[in-house]
Amino acid sequence: MSGRKPRSVANPLESAISTPSERILKECHSLYVDNEHGLVKIASSVGVRLLPPRKKIIVMIMGNHSAGKSSFINWYVEEHIQKTGVAIETQGFTFITSGRKRESLTGNATVHLYPHFRPLLEFKGVTDYLSSEIATSKQKKFSLVTFVDTPGLVDGDMIYPFNVNSAITWLGEQADLVFVFFDPMGQALCKRTLDIVEQLSEKCGDKLNFYLSKADEAGKETDRQRVMMQIVQELCRRPGLNKCGFEMPTIYIPNPQKPSRCINQIDAVCQTIEKTINQAVQKTLNQLEKDCDLICSTINNRVAKDRSDVIHNKSVRLHSFLCGVLGVFLPVLFVLSFVLNTFSQEELDSLLGEGIARVLSVSSTVYHFSPQGIVMYLWDWIPEDGQVVCVIFFGVFCYLLIFLAKYFSRQANKTLSKKEKRSLVGYSDYIQDVVKLKKGKFYEWYLQECATEYDF
Repeated sequence: MSGRKPRSVANPLESAISTPSERILKECHSLYVDNEHGLVKIASSVGVRLLPPRKKIIVMIMGNHSAGKSSFINWYVEEHIQKTGVAIETQGFTFITSGRKRESLTGNATVHLYPHFRPLLEFKGVTDYLSSEIATSKQKKFSLVTFVDTPGLVDGDMIYPFNVNSAITWLGEQADLVFVFFDPMGQALCKRTLDIVEQLSEKCGDKLNFYLSKADEAGKETDRQRVMMQIVQELCRRPGLNKCGFEMPTIYIPNPQKPSRCINQIDAVCQTIEKTINQAVQKTLNQLEKDCDLICSTINNRVAKDRSDVIHNKSVRLHSFLCGVLGVFLPVLFVLSFVLNTFSQEELDSLLGEGIARVLSVSSTVYHFSPQGIVMYLWDWIPEDGQVVCVIFFGVFCYLLIFLAKYFSRQANKTLSKKEKRSLVGYSDYIQDVVKLKKGKFYEWYLQECATEYDF
């Protein structure tokens, strides 16, 4: 790719590629959405619907108000993006992601940048409480993460401007990770939080991760253990959450000026995010392989079906031709036989002219050995009072033959044109020669990153 001029990027979410994982996810996404040779476009042309993979993982953070959700995001990004405090600062949904420059977007712009979140518009009132914050930070794995900061949850008389339970549940189903923060000093046992957690556990329990946030403010170790036991007991009472080995790491934002003896497992949160990113890369590459195989097999099946349709069409056209010929020429043979048997040569000369009569005279020489002769022999055997009925039946039979000719002609299947065949072959060659070759390079980048990071 050396020698190419860097193109300008209007999308504020685009940023310089800095890691192999980020590069892989972006390149895979481009393979799907390319306007000329995108897999989505190719798949659509053969009747297959594909969804492009995301370039970043979605991490949704939920919990009661003042649980430390915004503080954690600011710590991870290492920028002061979200407001923090004991009040209910976060009343809506905020998407925090990386980009080339610092920007804040409103609801409509957010939906435009995240089209797969467009169903949020169906939740009445959400648009006015939807925003995005784009930061330039490249700390930790932020370039591969989009955080979703959710409204602080409280019980009592708090009225939200939209159905907060349904909106958070829907977003949790779309996210790759769901972090649930329990504040030991606040409404850790908020019923609304527990209800949403229960709903998410039924649909995507493997995404849920529970943390005791602000653990350094919970007092002594015995106080923390008591709070954790209360939270865990309350969670285990909920169907689907009463599982063995329930984990709730203690986390808090490190502050060198206020050291704490409480165990801080906040690095484990970062490791969970990194693990999910690695899984996302693997899933994307595996899905790319499956989608390529699906498109190629669909193309092969379509080409094979076209060959079968060509053979089928030849058969039905032959049947249509034979029925059409019989339907048209049997009446002609019958009329010709009737004329030769009824009129003499002199009468034919005067009625049809000398040339046509001469042709008919040649036919009359073989009359007794021709189909006309056979027809007239059969005709002579039929009683006169039954000849009209035979003519009617003969006409119906000829009409049936013509009807069968039309019926067989309509049974022909639509086949591919030469241009369509060339396009399908070109798509298949492109996937085999270009896409799968790039996929191999993606795997090399990913394995090199793993070798560097884990010192294989």
